[in-house]
Amino acid sequence: MSTPAPSPLAIVDVDPGKAPARQDEILTEAALAFVAELHRRFTPRRDELLARRDARRAEIARTSTLDFLPETAHIRADDSWRVAPAPAPLDDRRVEITGPTDRKMTINALNSGAKVWLADFEDASAPTWQNVIGGQVNLIDAYERRIDFTDPSSGKSYALKPAEELATVVVRPRGWHLDERHLQLDGTPVPGALVDFGLYFFHNAQRLLDLGKGPYFYLPKTESHLEARLWNEIFVFAQDYVGIAQGTIRATVLIETITAAYEMEEILYELRDHASGLNAGRWDYLFSIVKNFRDGGEKFVLPDRNAVTMTAPFMRAYTELLVRTCHKRGAHAIGGMAAFIPNRRDPEANEKALAKVRADKDREAGDGFDGSWVAHPDLVPVARACFDAVLGDKPHQKDRLREDVSVTAADLIAIDSLDARPTYQGLVDAVRVGTRYIEAWLRGLGAVAIFGLMEDAATAEISRSQIWQWVDAGVVFENGEKATADLVRKIADEELAAIRADLGDAAFTAGAWQQAHDLLLKVSLDTDYAAFLTLPAYELLD
Repeated sequence: MSTPAPSPLAIVDVDPGKAPARQDEILTEAALAFVAELHRRFTPRRDELLARRDARRAEIARTSTLDFLPETAHIRADDSWRVAPAPAPLDDRRVEITGPTDRKMTINALNSGAKVWLADFEDASAPTWQNVIGGQVNLIDAYERRIDFTDPSSGKSYALKPAEELATVVVRPRGWHLDERHLQLDGTPVPGALVDFGLYFFHNAQRLLDLGKGPYFYLPKTESHLEARLWNEIFVFAQDYVGIAQGTIRATVLIETITAAYEMEEILYELRDHASGLNAGRWDYLFSIVKNFRDGGEKFVLPDRNAVTMTAPFMRAYTELLVRTCHKRGAHAIGGMAAFIPNRRDPEANEKALAKVRADKDREAGDGFDGSWVAHPDLVPVARACFDAVLGDKPHQKDRLREDVSVTAADLIAIDSLDARPTYQGLVDAVRVGTRYIEAWLRGLGAVAIFGLMEDAATAEISRSQIWQWVDAGVVFENGEKATADLVRKIADEELAAIRADLGDAAFTAGAWQQAHDLLLKVSLDTDYAAFLTLPAYELLD
C-alpha cells in the first residue's frame, strides 16, 4: 500500500476578499510544502525547548541565581575552534539600521548608508497577516529592483539607489514563542519563526546568491545553546532542501536574554558553520532580567529604564564578555540600539540626543565592538563616524581579543551594584509608554516614535515588567507612595482620560486605546505573569 501524501498547510481565517496583495506569489504550493516540512520536522523540538524555558525559569525562581554550565565547560576551555569566516557582504558591519519591512522602510533602510539592514519581522513589526505577507513581497521586489513608493501625505517618491550603495539585508524572523495562526497543519499553527524564515529562504536563497550575497538572519530571544542547535539543524536541512552549499546561511544571534549571556560560547559553537556574530540586544536583555528575577527580592529590583545605562556594572559585564567571546571565536560583536529619533524642529533637543548617541557609539567602538545599531537613517552618519575613528579602513577589530576582560557569573546579575532606585515618574512613564505602544501595535504598527525614542515590543515589555516587579516588591517611591495595583490603575485611568482629551472623542474611539489600557493592566498586574505581552496581544490583533 502506498504511503499517503503529507497533509498540506491550510491558510486559515483569511477573507479572500481582504487577502494581502500578491499573497499567491508568496504562498506558492512549493513554498508551502517547504514550510510544512519545516513544521513537521522541527516544531516538536521547538515545543520541548519552550517547556525547558519554563522549567529553567522555575529553577531561577527557586535559587535566585544563574551560573555558567558545568556540562559545557569543555567547549569553553577548548581554544581551537572558530566560527566560519565571514562572507564578504558581512565582513564590514560598522553601522546597522533596524526597522520593519513595510515598503517605505525597505527603500529607506537599503538607501540609508548603513552596511546592514535588519529587516524585522519580530519586535519592530506587529504580525498582522498583511505585514507578514507584505514584508516578503517587499523584500523580493527590492532584490528584483521593482520597488518604489510614493508617500500619499507628502507626495514624496522613494526609489532604490544603485546596487553597490545598498545595505546588506539580514532578516529577523519572529521568536520561538510566537505562532502564526493563519498557517496551520492539521489544525496546529506553524511557529512564526518557521513561517518567516521558511518563506524568505525558499524564495530568496538562490536569488541572493545570484546577487553576490546570501540568506542572512538575526535569531531573536534565544535562551540557550540548545535553541541555537535547533536553528543549526534547520539551516542544514534547508540548504540541502534547495540544493545550496552548507554554510551559505549565516546567522547573528541576539544575546538579549539573561540565560543566553551564560551560554555565549556554546551558542557560537552550535552554529559555528553558520555563525557570523552576536549582538548585544540591550532592551530585551533588561526585560529578560526583570522577567526571570521578578520575584527575587529587593536586590533584583531594577530602577527606571532610563536610569539603566550601558555603564551600569552588570551591563558592562555583559557587553564586555560578549566582545571577548566573539573575538576569541572569530565572530563579529555588534553593539546595541541607539533609539533616539532626530528632532528637526528643535535643534537644541536634537543636539542633546545626538550627543548621547555619539557617547554610546564611541564607548562601543572603544570597547571593541565591530559595529552597532541605529533606529533612524539620520543616525547612520553619527554612528559611522564613531566607528570610522576606531576602525579606519579595517572592516572590523576582531584582532582586539579583550583578554583583559574577566567576568564572573555573579557579575552578570549584580543588579544591586547600580546606585539608583525606581521613581514615581518612572512608574508614570512606564504606563504612558506601555499604553501608547500597545495601542499602536494593535493597529499593526511595531516600531513607534514615542517621546523622542523609537519604541518596539522590547521596550513595552520592560515597561509592563517593571510595573509588575515594583508592585510585587512593594516599592516605596521618593514621594512616599507605594507601588500598588490600585495606584497603577489610577495612573492608567488618568493617562487614558488625558489621551481622550488630547485626541478628541472621534479619534480616540477610532483607535485601540481602551484595549491597550486593559491589556497593559492585565499583563502588568495579573498574578500569573504572561511570558510575553505579545501572546495575549496577538489574540486581539486583526
